[in-house]
Amino acid sequence: MGFLKSFFRELKYYPSAIVGTLIIVALLGVALYAVIAIPYHRAVYLWRGTSEVWYRNPKMVPPSWVNYFRTKKLPTTIDLDSRKEGEVQRTEKKLGDGKQIELTYEFDYTADEFPPEIVVYFYPTYAAKQPFVSGEWITPDGRKFRLGNFIVTQGYSFHMGQDKDLARRVRRMLHVDIPADIGLLVDPASLPKDTSQPVDQKSLRPLKGHYKLQLSVITFSPQDDVQAELLVYGGVYGIAGTDHLRRDLMVGLLWGTPVAMAFGLISALVIGLATMIIAAIGVWYGGVVDDLIQRITEINMVLPFLPILIMVGIFVSRSLWVIMLVTIALSIFGAGIKSYRAMFLQLRESPYIEAAQAYGAGNSRIIFLYLIPRILPMLIPGFISAIPSFVFLEASLAVLGIGDPVLPTWGKIIQDAQANAALYKGLYYWILEPSVLLMITGLGFALLGFALDRIFNPRLRQE
Repeated sequence: MGFLKSFFRELKYYPSAIVGTLIIVALLGVALYAVIAIPYHRAVYLWRGTSEVWYRNPKMVPPSWVNYFRTKKLPTTIDLDSRKEGEVQRTEKKLGDGKQIELTYEFDYTADEFPPEIVVYFYPTYAAKQPFVSGEWITPDGRKFRLGNFIVTQGYSFHMGQDKDLARRVRRMLHVDIPADIGLLVDPASLPKDTSQPVDQKSLRPLKGHYKLQLSVITFSPQDDVQAELLVYGGVYGIAGTDHLRRDLMVGLLWGTPVAMAFGLISALVIGLATMIIAAIGVWYGGVVDDLIQRITEINMVLPFLPILIMVGIFVSRSLWVIMLVTIALSIFGAGIKSYRAMFLQLRESPYIEAAQAYGAGNSRIIFLYLIPRILPMLIPGFISAIPSFVFLEASLAVLGIGDPVLPTWGKIIQDAQANAALYKGLYYWILEPSVLLMITGLGFALLGFALDRIFNPRLRQE
């Protein structure tokens, strides 16, 4: 207890240690929250989820808070589902052997930019013959665009920006060649006067106001039914944005924290303790034992560390825990054994060690109760400083494509962003968010580690 009181009394004189401790506590808090709020199986399910899981999210859009720094506001997603009571006007009437269903979707559009996509998802139930649907889009100034007629089956979705027939009708009405989903919302006043010239889409602006989508459904059996969901996708989403698979990056950023902390803490702790114990055993027993440990260490130090990890990831397993075990195995017999050996050689000749031998203390007792505790304080600064190096190692392997295929990690997010040319497309948030978290992690442990080094190392403290 006296040691701890002295330690904390010294710690308060180092502002960098306080800042580093606060950062580490915050990271551990985020890690705990992630594990509780999104259990492991749920996180894996979400991160490996197909379009069925994330279809309501826009694709590759920045976080919602970017609108605070923009003069032209990006739209947020508008989701109107006829399966939810009160969101859509619905009327039914009998028609022959079936029925006619009218679905009316109404929404206000107030953003300064166009939505990236407009999609209608259909959920039909029918016995034999597929329902027939026709649609009409009505703008705030009263213009009407006929969406067309189509048969809906299970899983059918109508993408307004990809339908060629709708694109031709939009071109015919507006007399300009622009995508259909832009034409449905464009302000006629922003269209060029000379329609023979190519249209600069950046000069176009959306018409703000009240929009309607009317769907007329005809079924061929009284039991048949059709529900539909209108998604006007936004240009921003959530706190962290989305990736190329429409996944909420917040899931990856949150769960990347416990993964990074676990990989760094376990690796640094096991390697530090194992290295110290092996060095103490070698020094105390000496002779063949010490020579064997030193030869293994020298051989291990010349092995190519990163290429071995890459080969394990390619030919054996990319599991995070397999990579961690190999990392520990390759790092235990490292340069740390040489450093600890030099310290233990001095301690072995100390009078209190000779006194312990005189009292009949056994080898294990001397090693674990007399040698190691004297050096243990020197382990703490090295342990703290080593954690970010293992966090960066995991991220580096993920960027190289050797990351865990199941778990969401910061490195995996960076690798996905790199593979999808995020910087080239201007999607800076995709790279910056995990990179900043890696930098903050390294900064927190470095600030605390340097302060602890000065506290536990008398020579540095005197300086």
